[in-house]
Formats: sequence, C-alpha cells, structure tokens
Amino acid sequence: MDMTLEVIPLPVSDIDRARDFYRDKVGFHVDIDQEVVPGMRIVQLTPPGSGCSIALGDTLWESTPGPTPAPGTYQGLQLCVADIEAARAELVGRGLDVSEPVRYADSDGATFMYFTDPDGNGWAVQEYRRRATEPLHRMLGDQAEG
Repeated sequence: MDMTLEVIPLPVSDIDRARDFYRDKVGFHVDIDQEVVPGMRIVQLTPPGSGCSIALGDTLWESTPGPTPAPGTYQGLQLCVADIEAARAELVGRGLDVSEPVRYADSDGATFMYFTDPDGNGWAVQEYRRRATEPLHRMLGDQAEG
C-alpha cells in the first residue's frame, strides 16, 4: 500500500497574513482559498515543484483529535533546493528575511539556510545539488515503474 505525505496543517494566527507571506515572500502557489464546508476556511499552498502542501485554516484543528498546536510552535519544516545561492537570491528578492547559507560539511545535503514565518514557525532550506539532475518526482516515478 502506497502512502503519500501531501498536506501538513500549519498553525498560524492570521490566515490572510500567512497566505500572503507564503505566496509573496516564499513563492508558494495558492491551490485553495475557500470555505470548504460551512464555517471552515482552508488555504492550501504548495511550494514550486513539491508534492506536499501546507494547509492554513481557522477551524481546521477542530476536525482533528488531540490538542490544538499554537501558532509558531512548528520548527524544522524543510524545503530542498538544488542551488542554495540561487534560492537565497530569489527569496531575498521577494523580501524574505532568510539567513546566509551555512555549510556544515562538504557533502551534498549539508548546506542549510533558515527563515521563520510571521508567527515564528521555523523553516530550513537544504541544498541538495543532486536534485538538479535527479528531481525527486522523477526518481519516484522511476521507482513506481520498476
């Protein structure tokens, strides 16, 4: 049985502010921005090239069991790029306050930069140079065919 991780609910205090931040400063695509059932608005955004989205919602947490996470409590969400310098230039050009890249080792996958959303949810951007020639979606497609 295949299982795919496709949507991560993200706790935010202001849906419109978060939507604008992820769309305008980080460059995510707005897939959905609507009241999906009476009283439940969902904003779903997807990073370019990704198969996984984030979901923002004002009553989203009422439909899931367990405690409601507070805005700003998610840390370590991670995006991957093939060229961290080009990604940083694009993000800075969009007005995002993102750290300088930190190279922890010379190996592929060991360079990161960081930013937070307006609520303090923390993101890492990992450079994985291999993705320039081996995009994840292509590798997964090849696995499914093999």
